[in-house]
Amino acid sequence: MALYSYIASGGADAGTVPVRGTITADSPRQARDQLRTRGLVIREITPQEPHAMRKSRMDRYLSRRQVGNVTGLLQELLTLLGAGIPLLEALDTITRQHKGRFQRSILMLREHVAAGGSLAEAMAMQPALFDELTVSIVDVGENAGTLDTTLGKLVDFRRKSAGLKNRVTSALMYPAIVLAAGLVVSIFLMAYVVPNLLSVLVESGKELPTATVVVKGLSDFLLGWWWALVLAGVAALVGLFGLLRTDRGLMIWHRMQLKVPLVGDLVRKQAIARMSMVMATLLKSGLMFVRAVQIARKTVRNKVLCGALETCEKAVVAGQDISAALESTQAFPPLVIQIFAVGQASGQLDEMLDDLAVNYDAQVDVASGLLTTLLEPITTIMLAIVVGFIVFATILPILEAGNVL
Repeated sequence: MALYSYIASGGADAGTVPVRGTITADSPRQARDQLRTRGLVIREITPQEPHAMRKSRMDRYLSRRQVGNVTGLLQELLTLLGAGIPLLEALDTITRQHKGRFQRSILMLREHVAAGGSLAEAMAMQPALFDELTVSIVDVGENAGTLDTTLGKLVDFRRKSAGLKNRVTSALMYPAIVLAAGLVVSIFLMAYVVPNLLSVLVESGKELPTATVVVKGLSDFLLGWWWALVLAGVAALVGLFGLLRTDRGLMIWHRMQLKVPLVGDLVRKQAIARMSMVMATLLKSGLMFVRAVQIARKTVRNKVLCGALETCEKAVVAGQDISAALESTQAFPPLVIQIFAVGQASGQLDEMLDDLAVNYDAQVDVASGLLTTLLEPITTIMLAIVVGFIVFATILPILEAGNVL
């Protein structure tokens, strides 16, 4: 089916107020027939492919920005379905609450459902907004007739996942701001303050202290070769991003992340917490273990851990125990392996993975707090040393010239 946008009139508006919207149909003629059955007079109908919103890079960026609205959409849908409102009517209500591109996305869902398709199929047509986890859980809920229940689990997962991501981001935000501020202040001092203050002393011909010579040399290099530094920085960034776009480069980068003290531990715990949340949600929704692993590994961003899950998936398909398959990857702590072993033996793997997610969520809290506690004074001290050295090297010859020292 294709998506068509239309402008029509008729119905209660008596042809005076234009009605705009979208509709899915196999052909423009079928779209016109469907609109006429609603009592509308078509003024204009235009084909609009479902993926048109994501053709350009800017559109893909805007679609990713809308992903934050998806949790709100699912919560609204859960509330309306829980109140006994039919799915189509619920989508109509939600559509009126949004504007712009996101409203168009909801309209695409509504029109596909109105044409007889499932909500999961409609979501699958917009992968930039609805990931495979969301589509799979909605599909299970629709097939089992428990869409409201599965939506509740999905909303709960998305909120926990967002909270986990926000805690890690917050832990790194302060050090990043301090380092950026330090870089800006250092460049300002080297490019403006140092040359103006030292120009008179240099013209006098007096010998400058070693620290001042070093700072003046760096300042002269910055002023004379700033364009080369900019080009080198851009080339380094382009090379780095190019390397990270390859599977091998990304694997090397992610392996390095896991080896960095504190940071590696935080990355691993965050990945395990997210993996456990995803698998617990999927298993509770009725998906088979292998399918749950397939979806879970797509939500784990670290390539090393993702590869370990893929190896585990293949081993389980081949008939190996889950815990033995995880242990063979050597990527997960003994606690995780033991949880999988006990959960498989007891038949309560979903509940135990839920507990594991809570446990590692708390550990991420502790690890992120420790990282913030250590990085804050370290970055502050580094900034003080760099700026202090520049200021000291600049003032020292002035004090010597005035016979203060």
